Amino acid sequence: MVTGDLRRMHHVGITVRDVDRSLEFWRSFLGVEERWHRVLDAPYLGSITGYPGVNIDAAVIDLPGGMILEILNYLVDGKTPNPPDTANPGNIHICIEVEDIEEMWDRAVRSGATPVSPGPVEVTAGPNRGVRACYLRDPDGITLELFRPARVSTGSDLR
Repeated sequence: MVTGDLRRMHHVGITVRDVDRSLEFWRSFLGVEERWHRVLDAPYLGSITGYPGVNIDAAVIDLPGGMILEILNYLVDGKTPNPPDTANPGNIHICIEVEDIEEMWDRAVRSGATPVSPGPVEVTAGPNRGVRACYLRDPDGITLELFRPARVSTGSDLR
């Protein structure tokens, strides 16, 4: 049981090279518009982020289920992309539960995602047995997982 004043996950933030390009991908993939997009330049940002005087090109888009995706481009010199390989410590992935995983796989690829998996894969063992899942990478190398829960058999499925 979680204790303290923890309430819920609020958002996931990703840092990208170009917010407009990232928004184009997420709009195309999710079929939704961003909630807002602007350059943030308030002095408190430097205190929070550790980059005094920073300006951040930022946008927010709503993910399914109430989670918010915060898309950020820190307007500073000397940025180096992280290696996209999921096994690297500090690497994250965004997992979205879907119903039609094949359609969403195709939609992600059409929107500009790069496949990591050969396509949706059936999980054949362990606690997620029966799930179908796959990995793709968005235009900035951020890993996107599509996850279709296991189908539950009903009595009518039995023969």
